[in-house]
Amino acid sequence: MSGRGVVVSTPTDREIVMTRSFDAPPRLVFAAFTRPDLLPRWYGAQGWHLVSCDLDLRVGGAYRLVSEGPGGERMAQSGVYRAVEPHTRLVLTEIFDEQSYPGETVITHEFAGRAGRTDLTSTVRYATPEGRDRVLRYPMARGVGESFDRLDKLLTEGFKSDELDS
Repeated sequence: MSGRGVVVSTPTDREIVMTRSFDAPPRLVFAAFTRPDLLPRWYGAQGWHLVSCDLDLRVGGAYRLVSEGPGGERMAQSGVYRAVEPHTRLVLTEIFDEQSYPGETVITHEFAGRAGRTDLTSTVRYATPEGRDRVLRYPMARGVGESFDRLDKLLTEGFKSDELDS
């Protein structure tokens, strides 16, 4: 299964794994995932954008993201950071305000460097197999692929070198 450059697999009955390679080093990709000034520039499927992005990037710190869709509908998700290992690994929980499946999800992003590129592996572990199966029925791969296309464009065209030094 894939969507716009994202390879999606289901290694267990509770997990979805998404992989994609970016033409940028891990420090840039990690920054794009963790900085509130960068995340709104790429996060969200086509037509969706972040209208609120609060991040307390530390183990035990909370985050909350609010997205707005093309018709003005809003979607909010929040959670807690469980691991913050700069440029290599980020682990966080996730729950949506109006979630259609039970329990909290745990997301692990691994940023592996390879010759100036980053191989991103995102593992999403659901509380139940039914929750994972419900998400697989959504156009999740397409949405993540559209979001990662925007990230790819930001990484290759949108960064100014001084933005990452702040």
